[in-house]
Order: sequence, then C-alpha cells, then structure tokens
Amino acid sequence: MSGIYIHIPFCKQACHYCDFHFSTSLKKKDEMILALAKEIEMRKSEFQDEVVETIYFGGGTPSRLQIADLRLQIDSIYQNYMVTENPEITLEANPDDLSIDYLIELSKIGVNRLSIGIQSFFEDDLKMMNRAHNSAEAKKCLEEATKYFDNISIDLIYGIPGMSNEKWIQNIEMALAYKVPHISSYALTVEPKTALHSFIQKQLIPQPDEEVAQEHFQILVEKLTENDFIHYELSNFGKENYFSKNNSSYWLGKKYIGIGPSAHSYDGQKRGWNVSNNSVYIKSILENKLPMETEILSKTDRYNEYIMTGLRTMWGVSLERIEKEFGKTYLDYLNRQAARYIEDHLLFIDDDILRTTQKGKFLSDGIASDLFLLNLE
Repeated sequence: MSGIYIHIPFCKQACHYCDFHFSTSLKKKDEMILALAKEIEMRKSEFQDEVVETIYFGGGTPSRLQIADLRLQIDSIYQNYMVTENPEITLEANPDDLSIDYLIELSKIGVNRLSIGIQSFFEDDLKMMNRAHNSAEAKKCLEEATKYFDNISIDLIYGIPGMSNEKWIQNIEMALAYKVPHISSYALTVEPKTALHSFIQKQLIPQPDEEVAQEHFQILVEKLTENDFIHYELSNFGKENYFSKNNSSYWLGKKYIGIGPSAHSYDGQKRGWNVSNNSVYIKSILENKLPMETEILSKTDRYNEYIMTGLRTMWGVSLERIEKEFGKTYLDYLNRQAARYIEDHLLFIDDDILRTTQKGKFLSDGIASDLFLLNLE
C-alpha cells in the first residue's frame, strides 16, 4: 500500500513561523491546478504495481481551492492509479475556509478526513502567529465540521512565548470538548528567514524557551493519555482506529509520490523532490518534464532514516530488522551508541525493539541523531 501527497502552494497570508513553500497570490492558480493533474498522470508508471491507500492534500492551504479544483486531482488519481476501495483522503484546512456549504461539498467528492490548523483558541496567540482566522472562527468551524466529518485532526502549537501552563491546559481542554479523535501538536520552532526569526532578532518577541516547551509537552501527553488518546508518534495522538494512515506510512517507510512544487517522493531506495518555485514548476510540467531532483539513498542513509522515524513512533526500532537489513556492524554500532541512553532511562529495549521512554520522548530527535552513522561505505 502506498500514498499520494499533493502540495497546494497557496495561502491567504504568511504565518510568522512558517517556512513551507507557498504563495499568497492566486494569480497562477488555474495553471497550477492543471499542472498538478498533469503531473499525477505523468507519474503513473512509478506506481504500476502499487495500490493507493491514502491521498493527502497538504500545503500551503488546500482549503483555498474550490471544490472543482480538488475534484480534478482526485479524478486524475482514480483514472491513472489503482486505488483501494475506501482510501483515506485528507484535506488540510484553515478554520476561516470551512463554511457549511464547503464542508458538505468536500464530503461529496470523497474527502473523508480533515486536518484543521487551529494552532490556538486564544486571540493573542493567533495574532502573534499571524494566523488568518480568529478564536471565534476556530470554535465555530469545529462545531460545524464535527457534524459532517467523523475523522478530524486538529493542530495545536505549544511553547509560545508567554504562554502559561494554565493557558496551554485550557487550549487542550477546548480541543477535547469538541471530541476530535486526532490531535497533532508541535513546539513553536524558529526557522531561519521567517518573520518570527526576524522579530526575535529585533527583540520584539522573546525566544521560545525549551524548558517551557518540554513542560507543555509533558502536560499534553498526560492530558491526552487520560482521555484515551494513543501517543503513536512524537507529535501525533489518535484515538484507536484514528491514526493518520498517510503519516503512518511515512514513518513505516512505505512508498509515496509527492505531487506539486516542493513535494517530496520516496520509493524505498531513492528520494526525490520537486522544484520550490511555482512558475518553474508549471513551465516544466507544460513541457512534459518532471521538475525533480533525486538522490539514491546509501545503506547508511536508509539506516539513519529508520532510526529517526522509528524512535519518533510507538513502533520503535526493530533490532532484528537492523541486523537483517543492514548487518551486524550496524547493530553493534547501534547497541554501543544506545547504551548510555538506556543507562539514563531515555531508551529501553523490550522484545528486541528499541524505544524511547516517557522521559526520552521529547528528546527523541536529538537522541536519534546521536545514533546516526556518518558513513560506513
């Protein structure tokens, strides 16, 4: 089983923390929609023997598109690929785009999962992040969306400068009040060249505090676990049967095709990424050329990637798989590197699976990079 990701590179406005590829102008929207559908068709040979299980509209803000634009992409996938009987079709959306009519039309074209960028229920946080919606729209959209969709995920951001533990708990409790079955939650990170980075440098906003973020993370884990959410990936919590199939396939190393500017693809052996420029992307597709660069992953790259994704998830890293796929040298190296983290109760081995402890979860990316191999080849 495999997935198709479609990058919709348009947003109403730029959030201060975002470094994804998007444009706030819809000038080239119609050309882009046709180019996306054409790229879907151009790449069908890559999935000749694959069954598509997930279709994911990410971005940018896919809910900026009209229903007909989304339908064209879904139809193009059905015309060119084998699709499982009931695929998970996710649309990332902003609260201010989700009118009742739009929600009803989305369900008619087969979208069956929404990922809504709430980020916070508080006005001052939303203003600081330069979100396009306000607090009232966040609440109203969840009241409406839960009437038409059962499978809803919402995004929340923690570690925001000045956010107290009490305020963070209120955010979580408001999310729980809407009975959504999935929550994705991320620490506010400062990416270079973003507005947030510039404000911090000018001392207009304080630098996010790592200790505060860690405390918020622990509160999040406790609150959601108490409410029957399963913490299946570092930033993702789902009720039973509501894990994101799309994201789980990334972490479990399944194949996926990324359509659109800046989208990434992976086939188990090599990774590809499209050009991050709307005009260059459109021109290239019109000339029947894929605007993509690829790299073949070395054995060490694949090992590092498995360590990184494995430690972020509840499935962990299988020591048996390490030995079988990469050899004894890799396994010995991993055991040596992991030893001190096991001693410090940040990692543990159970049933031949290496996992992070509750204490180690928040630090999993840093721990993983310490278990990476530079190069054995």
